[in-house]
Formats: sequence, structure tokens, C-alpha cells
Amino acid sequence: MTLSFKHASALALASTLAIAGCVSAPQAPYGSGRGPAASSFVDGQWTDQGGIAISTFSGGAFQSVATDTGNKVSEGTYRVTGNGTVEISMTSLIRQTQSRINCALVTPTQLNCTNDSGQQFSLIRRG
Repeated sequence: MTLSFKHASALALASTLAIAGCVSAPQAPYGSGRGPAASSFVDGQWTDQGGIAISTFSGGAFQSVATDTGNKVSEGTYRVTGNGTVEISMTSLIRQTQSRINCALVTPTQLNCTNDSGQQFSLIRRG
């Protein structure tokens, strides 16, 4: 499969979700350390604008699967960092790379994200 850089990055997060350090076990948002993470605005399924991958966010952990094969392409953790913002620590299973992504909720159904190399992309909530 041949992908452009833009699509490969989106695939790496969401693949969506797209993007060094070690990925740690899921932690509760807000750093409470008191058991499972509480539900947040990011929990649920999101896709990149090209529909290449579907990312599922739940309880501080996420994973992305390719829409064409169903194979897991990325995984990691996330935490809510402020009003409508989320920080994602991601491992691309395709490239074997780790990255950080910062996203902001711009509408109830859209996250605008920037990875640690400055690339911007959006994730759209699945219905």
C-alpha cells in the first residue's frame, strides 16, 4: 500500500488519529491516579478526513485500525490537558515510531490536531 506523507501520518494516529519517549500504561485523565479514567469528550470513535483509519478512545487509551484491512496501525494513551484539549502519546505500529499529538475540540464532532513535527490534521467523530 502506497500512502502520501499526509495520509501516512493521519493513518499513524487515527492512525487518525497520526505522530518520543515510551508509551506508558493508560492513566486517568487529570492525573488522579484513582482507578480507571473517567469518560471525557474525546472518548468514542474518530476517523481521519480521508477515512483511512478509525481510532477508538476509551478510558485514557486509544488504538487505530485501518479501514481497508482492520489491522491495528497505532496505539497509545491520551489525557485531557485543558478545556477541550487533549494530548496524545502514540506509537505507530507501521513505522515503529513514537510521537506526541496535541488536539483541540473545535466542534463537538471535530478535533484539530498538530503532531510533534508540526503537521496538522483533523479527526471527525463517527456517528
